[in-house]
Amino acid sequence: MTLSRRGLLGAGASASMLGACATTPNGVADGPFKPTWDSLIDGYRTPDWFRDAKFGIWSHWGPQCVPEFGDWYGRQMYIQGNPFYDHHVAAYGHPSRFGFMELIDRWKGDKWDPEGLLDLYQAAGARYIMSMANHHDNLDLFDSAHHSWNSMRVGPRRDIVGTWEKAVRARGLRFAVSNHAAHAWHWWQTAYGYDAEGPMKGVRYDAARLTRADGAGKWWDGLDPQELYTGPSFAPPEGIDSIAEMNAWHDARDGQWIETPPPNNPAFVRSWVARQRDLITKYRPDMVYFDNYGLPLGRHGLEAVAEYYNASLQWRGELPVVNGKRLDERQRKGIVETVERGFSDGLKPEPWQTDTCIGDWHYNRARFTRHYYVPAHSVIQRLVDVVSKNGNLMLNIPQRGDGSIDSDERQILTDIAAWMKVNGEAIFDTRPWRTYGEGPTTVVGGMHGEGDARPWTGRDIRFTTKGRTLYAFALDWPEDGRMVIDALKPQAGRVEAVELLGGGTLGFRQTEAGLVVSLPSERPVTTAPAIRLQGAGLV
Repeated sequence: MTLSRRGLLGAGASASMLGACATTPNGVADGPFKPTWDSLIDGYRTPDWFRDAKFGIWSHWGPQCVPEFGDWYGRQMYIQGNPFYDHHVAAYGHPSRFGFMELIDRWKGDKWDPEGLLDLYQAAGARYIMSMANHHDNLDLFDSAHHSWNSMRVGPRRDIVGTWEKAVRARGLRFAVSNHAAHAWHWWQTAYGYDAEGPMKGVRYDAARLTRADGAGKWWDGLDPQELYTGPSFAPPEGIDSIAEMNAWHDARDGQWIETPPPNNPAFVRSWVARQRDLITKYRPDMVYFDNYGLPLGRHGLEAVAEYYNASLQWRGELPVVNGKRLDERQRKGIVETVERGFSDGLKPEPWQTDTCIGDWHYNRARFTRHYYVPAHSVIQRLVDVVSKNGNLMLNIPQRGDGSIDSDERQILTDIAAWMKVNGEAIFDTRPWRTYGEGPTTVVGGMHGEGDARPWTGRDIRFTTKGRTLYAFALDWPEDGRMVIDALKPQAGRVEAVELLGGGTLGFRQTEAGLVVSLPSERPVTTAPAIRLQGAGLV
């Protein structure tokens, strides 16, 4: 199995390729990468910084966090019969009168403390930080030159991405951005609908009626709501008389996860291209996460990646990271696959990433009041499993609408930091071993498999390496106080010394049945203990 590739940017190639980069008349970086999968695949090599970093934290924060009700609030608040719709009507009023754009005005971020958050994130071990640049709600969270609906002009009236970028780079960390806006054109079609039943039956929601002229004298004076809501591509027709029928309309059309450009809205595509180019040019991120299967908007996504790769060679002489989802075997060699809320069932030949969250992607107050965030020990186990399989973990810590995080989230970060202080050496700057591990607990590979996962046990073992050192984790503390490692029979190499990270030298026996290590009664960490192994032929 090949765990890394030199590719076109192998030894001796980077300098000559960097010199070949130029700028086209329209300001787009030119260079060795062309907007084809073949070009990306032939030329790409995942940068070592990403392979060394292992752990990132994501600020998935925007106006949809204001209601503190969870994910996809903007879309679901316009779906009658949906709990989000019911919450919205009760809290704010009918969406014909109080639409999503009014929530943008209530998004102030007045308790956002990026430096304080970074103190927590860095202590927890994060080596890259991602700022959301826009979500499917189509609001740019940066100083956008091509989209008037941006956080400099409305909401907090701050450059969210730019503030994160400066603070992150000042700490020597890598900076990433996520772009979700390619789906806005179909995601927003619920806002052009209406109630199919009840006292407001047939009354169209705000997106269906508001124009630039309606903003005169209001907080959004000069802005066109149609630019935010993208225009009616799949607006429900008149005459739908039941909630079930309206839901079926949406499910069959705008409820699909569509990666192609909108067929009758070329202005939307032009806007997306200009905004993506503006984003990378202004902030020069080390990583761009596209919330897309493959790449967004057909050839336009390929063009955006080629431009970004060429530009990064000019800026810093190294390639960046681009994330996409559900890639095929070839595509995984041209960009880095991210597996949303899911697992890998084996050791992957190419570096990859899991992106997940301790709660909902957008802040959900119920997670705090009912105390059901994903606990620190589960995050740690997940990190170890991912790293052993040649991956990284990117973790979202949901922020309230005001920008703060709650006390339960702070405790989770504090607990992760305590574990990292002991076991970080077996995570950071490591590479996979011959096998990722062993044990009775299996996972199903692919996206969105977290809900079906079984708890890890003390017999589930994971490996990493650094230089000539082999590390082995038990994903939980073994009930009998012993780590039994089948993969470390004598033919795997001679074990000469075993040390518990944070706990000193351990006794062991290496037999034809495997390596048996006796753990102490005193535990330096509460979960996922790691041992350091030295010997002949192990690595």
